[in-house]
Amino acid sequence: MNAAARPRVTLKLATSLDGRIALANGASQWITGPESRAVVHRMRAAHDAILTGIGTILADDPQLTARPEGGCERQPDIIIMDSQGRTPANARVFKGGDRSVTLIPYRDLGRAMAGHQRVMIEAGAGIAASAVRDGLVDCIEWFRAPMLLGGDGMPVLAALGLETLDTAPIFRRTGVVERGADLQETYERTG
Repeated sequence: MNAAARPRVTLKLATSLDGRIALANGASQWITGPESRAVVHRMRAAHDAILTGIGTILADDPQLTARPEGGCERQPDIIIMDSQGRTPANARVFKGGDRSVTLIPYRDLGRAMAGHQRVMIEAGAGIAASAVRDGLVDCIEWFRAPMLLGGDGMPVLAALGLETLDTAPIFRRTGVVERGADLQETYERTG
């Protein structure tokens, strides 16, 4: 997919201070507070599609709907990366109203997002790392809760396969806002 046709991609992360998305046993609801979750609903409403993975669907059974104050004209489409067809027919994402839900049987994130202008990724560490590694992430919206989960917690990103620091993806922080007890940090890709 050429850069001109590629959608603007936002990676939404919700973590503890030490960058963990869940306890070792998978417990993750709710790390961030209600103020952060309200902002995420507004962010979803501003995107054409939400990309997630089968791991998130099986672990959390999220609705992934936009429920901002004042309502939402249209729900974002849902794209689920599911290479083995494990998405349950009764998953809550299918009950989201006026939107399409697409199951993608391959790991090509660029092809999965084709046809959309603004995509938000709400997924686990593997898909988040793949999107960063493939250079698809334009913006990171990182919500950090004031708690520590420790090294046995699940990390926000899987391995990036970096061998030198100069190959690390670089983002520039463009904003920090308090959301109740949480912080929302906004980062833009620098190149």
